[in-house]
Amino acid sequence: MSSWGMHWCTAIIRRSQSSKLGNTWRKGVTFLLRVNIHGAMMLRRILRENTIFVFLVAKSEEELVKRLIDRKTKVNETLFNRVLTAREEVRHLKNFDYVVVNNKGELESSMKLVEYIIDAEKAK
Repeated sequence: MSSWGMHWCTAIIRRSQSSKLGNTWRKGVTFLLRVNIHGAMMLRRILRENTIFVFLVAKSEEELVKRLIDRKTKVNETLFNRVLTAREEVRHLKNFDYVVVNNKGELESSMKLVEYIIDAEKAK
């Protein structure tokens, strides 16, 4: 993910402390946010309870590289940086409640797993 995720996450957090989003959160509405590792850690510190963190990951580093190439990630330096970022993110798996392996061509199935996780957590 790019730095966009962090900026977006920060904006959401600032608004959530005093705005309609914060009030909606307290009413039990489920939010699904796509954030980078730093954003997830920030959310965990601020929101603490009633939050779950799901890490979507490719089956392997080789699979990730193949997907990036298939997406026509242009500059080798960009491809290299994205792989380095992914390696760093994988080091934080222990900070997540769940890990979902997103197999190539099975995004819908992966998202269904995330839905099941959310439903199971709500049932607790």
